[in-house]
Amino acid sequence: MRVHLMGLAGAGMSALAKLLQAEGHEVTGCDVKEPSYYHAENITHEKGHSPEHIKKYNPEILICSSAIDQECDEVVFAKNLSIPIFSRGLSLSMLFNSKNGIGIAGAHGKSTTTSMTGLIFSRAGLNPTIYIGANVPDLGSNAIPGEGKIFIAELDESDGSFEFFTPSTTIITNADWDHVDHFPTRGDFVRAFIRFANGRKSGSPLIICAEDEGSSQVIESCDKNIGPIIRYGFGKSLEWGAYEIENISHGGIKCKISHEGSEIGELNLNVSGEHNILNALASIAAAYENDIDFESSVEILRTFHGSERRMQIKGEYNEIIIMDDYAHHPSEMRATLNAVKAIYPDKRIILIYQPHRFTRTAKFLKETAQGLSLADVAYLMPVYSAGENEISGVSSDEIINLGKNINSINFDNAINILSQVVKRGDLVLTMGAGDVYKIGELFLKHLQYEV
Repeated sequence: MRVHLMGLAGAGMSALAKLLQAEGHEVTGCDVKEPSYYHAENITHEKGHSPEHIKKYNPEILICSSAIDQECDEVVFAKNLSIPIFSRGLSLSMLFNSKNGIGIAGAHGKSTTTSMTGLIFSRAGLNPTIYIGANVPDLGSNAIPGEGKIFIAELDESDGSFEFFTPSTTIITNADWDHVDHFPTRGDFVRAFIRFANGRKSGSPLIICAEDEGSSQVIESCDKNIGPIIRYGFGKSLEWGAYEIENISHGGIKCKISHEGSEIGELNLNVSGEHNILNALASIAAAYENDIDFESSVEILRTFHGSERRMQIKGEYNEIIIMDDYAHHPSEMRATLNAVKAIYPDKRIILIYQPHRFTRTAKFLKETAQGLSLADVAYLMPVYSAGENEISGVSSDEIINLGKNINSINFDNAINILSQVVKRGDLVLTMGAGDVYKIGELFLKHLQYEV
């Protein structure tokens, strides 16, 4: 079948394109952005959006990312030709639901949890299909076509499309309110996760974090008759628990693990942060439910090096570390900053944060200001719109006014400001889901080549 994807350069769409191509479909695509490392380079693609693409490739199905304007000329032309138009989520669900699907959802942590789960199942020899919204160095891609019966996928709650999926094993990392453009209230968000939990296959497990208020509401309200509910978190009272946690200097974390209240062994991770212990527990529980023993899982996770843009060290020069992280929600910000402080207790943390979306910024102004206070020195970029229209009275200035010792910064003055502020031994952390990472890369080059 001829399939054309609009928005191909994005992480999720390029991963879907690779899987569709592996299924034997004739795949083409287009995007306004240049191909990135996410891009499926062996898939024919065009720059921009135009009805000429439809004329040229004559697709039988058009798949659009959620970022595509449904009134753009290419989409309208396809509609006039009665070409079926599917969303990314619906298209992915058709592949996923035909297999033994392990679906991972949550406002935070789902990319890392999917990566960990994919690594365990791959190294255990089960040859799964894997779909992730981030590039994973340990796997070599954001999409792995597998010949086995298992399909491991990161599912997107941002537009509600995770409700298209019917997992055989369901993981919910948290239900911490986000995506306020689609879910105006916290209750709307939690109810969507309850529906997702209730949509799993009969008899299948729900693996869910007990450390999150929203997840606790899901546990309380979901249908208990569908299948077992397996909770994970800190302490020994849960089905899977972590305790005696120890941060390892300059990277890594370890702890003891209990299963059904009894100690089962130890977990050692190269990646840092208590949030990654939770991510690992979810993947261990999913593996255990699919007949992979605990010992095998922890041995495989010992080799996990993380996903790109997750506390990723971009470089080091003159004892100055440049790190980047994708966190773009106050909860994620706090988790990352606390982890970095635990790893590098003697370093001064200089944070450059880029708020993501005007709708999210409007809802979490105070919480964002509070999160910024965890850094030793905090700089705030203008809001990254992600295609949204500006909201009157919502900007980085409002966050600065709510906080203490928060300064503004932008692409034009960032290198000059950092050059004056950063000292030997500091850690510069860029944070956000937009393009703030470019500042860290530019500053690293400046350090390396300044005379």
